[in-house]
Amino acid sequence: MAVRGQFRDSWVEVNLGHIAENVHSFQRHLSKDTDIMAVVKADGYGHGATEVAKAALGAGATWLGVALLDEALALREIGIHAPILVFGRVLPEDAWLAAQNNISLTVFQADWLVKAKNSQSGTGCLNVHLKLDTGMGRVGARELPEIKAIADEILHEPCFLLEGVFTHFATADEPEDTAYFMKQYDRFRMMLSHLSSWGARAETIHCANSATAINFPDKVFNLVRLGISMYGLTPSAEMKPTIPFPLKPAFSLHSRLVHVKQISPGEGVSYGATYVAKREEWIGTVPLGYADGWLRKIANNGEILVNGKRAPIVGRICMDFFMVRLPGEVEVGTKVTLIGRQGEERIEIDDLARQLETITYEIPCMIGDRVPRTYKKS
Repeated sequence: MAVRGQFRDSWVEVNLGHIAENVHSFQRHLSKDTDIMAVVKADGYGHGATEVAKAALGAGATWLGVALLDEALALREIGIHAPILVFGRVLPEDAWLAAQNNISLTVFQADWLVKAKNSQSGTGCLNVHLKLDTGMGRVGARELPEIKAIADEILHEPCFLLEGVFTHFATADEPEDTAYFMKQYDRFRMMLSHLSSWGARAETIHCANSATAINFPDKVFNLVRLGISMYGLTPSAEMKPTIPFPLKPAFSLHSRLVHVKQISPGEGVSYGATYVAKREEWIGTVPLGYADGWLRKIANNGEILVNGKRAPIVGRICMDFFMVRLPGEVEVGTKVTLIGRQGEERIEIDDLARQLETITYEIPCMIGDRVPRTYKKS
């Protein structure tokens, strides 16, 4: 049976060696008693959750973090036994499927615990991490009475084990202004103090994403949730000058020219003929388009690398193709690079994020699964 995508002339290359090196860099940066959770939600930020999880665990990560129960179960199905935390809300009637598979769940509602308890199938204890909202305003218990109600429910029911307590910072990637970060941090410590006074103590306390681990390594408690920077990307453009060690990007995107033609002055390219040649030009066709996540907006001032030189995208990006203006005649089948390095030239995910007025996180996630992922270890 054919592997999906093996017949395509476009592919993502993921350097698992860079994933491992980034994990090692954080291990050296953090105190020795700090564990690392490799965050592999959203199919490993578009890199491939299975391979990334194995590489990160092999490099010394001890936890995995995902957004959905489905993502956690998929990792269990391939034989990964490391602790896994689901960040998102799982239906309470599905909680015991998590317990059966030794998957930890996030809780932030007392009534969720009641519903989960009532649907218990009698299969073991459910490990839970209490999520506290200290200022992100997304999910999490915020007021002390609701936090105490959740803690009481966990403490008084033997089917629940309070394994962890955590929060998430909204502005950790803004190194110039730390006031809001410190407000959240102080609120978290206050909440932890109350939990302790109620007898609700957990072995694992975590608040740090990549940005927090870089900017505030003394405020991470005993577990860091390593996401974007494990993939070699900076959490924000503002942070790039402040990172104390090199990050090695793991994601690159490549294709091959499937057609090369010379067009005359006045001839148009692609839908709407929005690009018109001013002179005789060589045009190359790349078999990748917006159905693959290569968005139409990229055509505005977009470039790719051909034989180590930059070639501008011309005309509108189609569903399955886009065109570039070549520096001269180039052979059909020539490898082109959309993200990554060729010779001395490099197109970084940061560059694409600036062009699209978005963040680095979105770029690898937007390249869809029609584009096969390939892996190398160095």
